[in-house]
Amino acid sequence: MGRRFRGEGLYKVDSKGRVSIPALFRRVIESCDPNWTEGLPPELVIVYGDERRKFIECYTIEAIEEVDSKIDRLPRGSLERKTLERFFHGQSIPTSIDETGRLVLSPKLRERFFIEKEAYFIAAGDTFQIWSPEIFEKDKEETNKWLNDQPNDFDPLSFLDMGTDQQ
Repeated sequence: MGRRFRGEGLYKVDSKGRVSIPALFRRVIESCDPNWTEGLPPELVIVYGDERRKFIECYTIEAIEEVDSKIDRLPRGSLERKTLERFFHGQSIPTSIDETGRLVLSPKLRERFFIEKEAYFIAAGDTFQIWSPEIFEKDKEETNKWLNDQPNDFDPLSFLDMGTDQQ
């Protein structure tokens, strides 16, 4: 796996749906696109998935290829494979970053995710998310409420041990 995305920020969206991608995000996209060379637009895949999703998720070429290979290992015709194929193949858009470092969000995506004049970008490891700023704030409030309901000695780093063999 290539480099990881880090950081967050609020960016303007113009009337044509163009939004600048954070410079650090562009470097990761370039490094995780095996076909990218200086002068070519780096490619990525926008996944918008099912109706429960609150945000647009952007995958580097390396990250989406990892997902694709896992989908390919599932039995053909299985409900699991059909569902994942629909989300990651059907409900996705291959795209590239233009020469000025912008991504174009279609009217369909902007409408579905309530992105108007601004978009909130947040890193998520080998992907990044694009949110409506208002919806992101509500989601963040829900997370903070959950955290505040935890015991005072709760440490979120304890999640890192989940699923590992503890001796």
